Amino acid sequence: MLTVNSTRPAGPAGRITRVETLMLGTAWRDFGYVRVHTDEGLTGVGEITHPYRVRETCQLAEAMGARHLVGADPFDVEELWLRLYQGDFLRGGDIGGIVVSGVDQALHDLMGKALGVPVYRLTGGACRDRVRVYANGWYTGDREPAAFAERARETVAAGYGALKFDPFGAGLGELSRPEFRLSLDIVAAVREAVGPDVDLFVEGHARFAFHTAARLVAALEPFDLGWFEEPLPWTHIERYAELRARAAFPISGGEHFHNRYEYARLFDTNAVDIIQPDLSMAGGFTEVRKLAAMADVHAMTVAPHNSNSPLCTTASVHAVLGIPNFTVLETFDGLLEPYVAQAVRGALPVVDGYVELPERPGLGVELVDEVFAEHPPTHRFWNMFADGWEKRNRT
Repeated sequence: MLTVNSTRPAGPAGRITRVETLMLGTAWRDFGYVRVHTDEGLTGVGEITHPYRVRETCQLAEAMGARHLVGADPFDVEELWLRLYQGDFLRGGDIGGIVVSGVDQALHDLMGKALGVPVYRLTGGACRDRVRVYANGWYTGDREPAAFAERARETVAAGYGALKFDPFGAGLGELSRPEFRLSLDIVAAVREAVGPDVDLFVEGHARFAFHTAARLVAALEPFDLGWFEEPLPWTHIERYAELRARAAFPISGGEHFHNRYEYARLFDTNAVDIIQPDLSMAGGFTEVRKLAAMADVHAMTVAPHNSNSPLCTTASVHAVLGIPNFTVLETFDGLLEPYVAQAVRGALPVVDGYVELPERPGLGVELVDEVFAEHPPTHRFWNMFADGWEKRNRT
């Protein structure tokens, strides 16, 4: 196994000299990033955002960087992935999985910059000329059908041809009869507002008991959904296939898993039709490509989860360009304050529901320290099982 004092000659990026992290505060959540330096004067960046534990991911990234990355050649991505996973005795999990994912992004960024090519040229090339995305986070407001419908129309008018939303409020386990009706009324209002040609994806946030999920699968059938996402908790993964057999639309999920080992039960049980690995949670480029291949063996497609910043959107675009069984990519970019794009300068923009082919070397993104200094982390927490969570700290 590679050691930091390896005598093997280094590649064109040189050797890693330093690993640093940055945090950016927004009204919704804090974003986390890792920046890896080499002795050739190059820097590579990756996203290490955790929904609630960004400070912890940054601390672990710096500690793991000192233990396993300094002195290494960033081109040795497979070995460095193994070093981070096995060498730190991680065995997966959310914080460690996010660190491995963001570091892997940064290593690929370094390789692309050293070779003068976009990252997607290193990860299978392009199977398509552009990447289709869908909007999430657009429904910040009152939880009632007319408000959802109005915001859905606005989002489609902005160019998106696919939307995802959670109509279920603070529901957990079961829904009362009024809550059940309200949730369905919201879905019906959105479908009527956007018409039959817009893809709608309904988010379950892994919140329902089986009998409630089964009732919802039947009740949602008239709305021609693109998928119903995570209707059951993953503690009941064996029942996903049973629910799939009842559904007239695809069942999706997988954002909670951080590598192929955690995904094994999902594949073994044929739990979903569409897997949703997150490039900043599921192991970065190195691991997501393997997950996509495993999904293909099981006749599943790939629609990556991405509730992160435009940096992860950009990295995900590079990744899915080379995935033949890709479906569509999630983005929250339209929800964010303008300064977020300024902080991750060069992130790929969404135009009319698509992201075009990247051209710049590496990921093409640089972190702008001055913007980070102006917007420090807030460390706020919003509870997805509390009334009004969907406003995400917005009015």
